[in-house]
Amino acid sequence: MNEKIILNYNVDSGDFTRAGEASSNVKKKLKLMGFDPNIVRKVAISLYEGEINMVIHSYGGTIQVIISPDVIKMILKDKGPGIEDIELAMQAGYTTAPDNIRSLGFGAGMGLPNMKKYSDELKIESKLGQGTTVTMKVYIPKEM
Repeated sequence: MNEKIILNYNVDSGDFTRAGEASSNVKKKLKLMGFDPNIVRKVAISLYEGEINMVIHSYGGTIQVIISPDVIKMILKDKGPGIEDIELAMQAGYTTAPDNIRSLGFGAGMGLPNMKKYSDELKIESKLGQGTTVTMKVYIPKEM
């Protein structure tokens, strides 16, 4: 693969029936393209966590995945309340998810920590009252 492949997805706020579709679709595409299973796993987990965060916390948004020979870049842009304290939000177990979301098995406060753990690079930009943009990268190792 020499060219970039760009995939675009819309994420709706509160739509748990479709939550995870983008990450599942990207996972299937990467497998079909023959990416190493470890790369596929890292992308799938980090993207799923970001997608679920958008469903829970935002007013909706978009995901763009750019697949190139050396890196898989994921850009998640939402409209929403924004993240008040990014450093606090990065702490494992910290959550602002309401009880009704936690009762569904979501909102355990592991989304951002897992996104950091499974991506090689994580950048979060957030403006209160406007929204959040999360950019994650998973690098493709050069073959020996």
